[in-house]
Amino acid sequence: MEYLKGIRITDDNVRWIVEDLMEAYSGDVWNYVFLLTRDREAADDLTQEVFLSALRGLRRFEGRSAPKTWLLAIARNASLNWRKSSFVRRVRLVGFVRPSSSQRSAEQEALEKMGIRAIWRSVMKLPVKQREVLLLDAHHGLSYSEIARVLNVSEGTVKSRLHRARARMEILLMEEGADS
Repeated sequence: MEYLKGIRITDDNVRWIVEDLMEAYSGDVWNYVFLLTRDREAADDLTQEVFLSALRGLRRFEGRSAPKTWLLAIARNASLNWRKSSFVRRVRLVGFVRPSSSQRSAEQEALEKMGIRAIWRSVMKLPVKQREVLLLDAHHGLSYSEIARVLNVSEGTVKSRLHRARARMEILLMEEGADS
């Protein structure tokens, strides 16, 4: 996606550029929106909204950040607006299914699923500000400066939130283990 920095955006190429962005980042945008909203339908709708916003705003993209960072910033703003405009919504936890390349026992499968669920339950218990910084760091692999741009905060704030999120996760996971 580095080609965006050197390309002149015109009416003829804007649609295929956004299609490339969708192909490359729609999964990341959806996952990020879902963890902010905790609602599958909202994640579907907001992901579409993010790429429509990208389509409308692509000519204003200055290349000061990576396209993924830009899209996640749009996603965050859309999610925050959704949360502000919505009333109480139900929290739904999901299990994430990963394809297996080798045969494992049913016991191994069950233990792995229990562990993944415990981690996601703990992540969902974090305050939103800690949850989103942890997600951007651990799941999306953004640097501190990229996270700071997405969240519109300083790098020091990112480091502080990340430190608190990791410390809280450690406690939550220990509590989760004690409950099992």
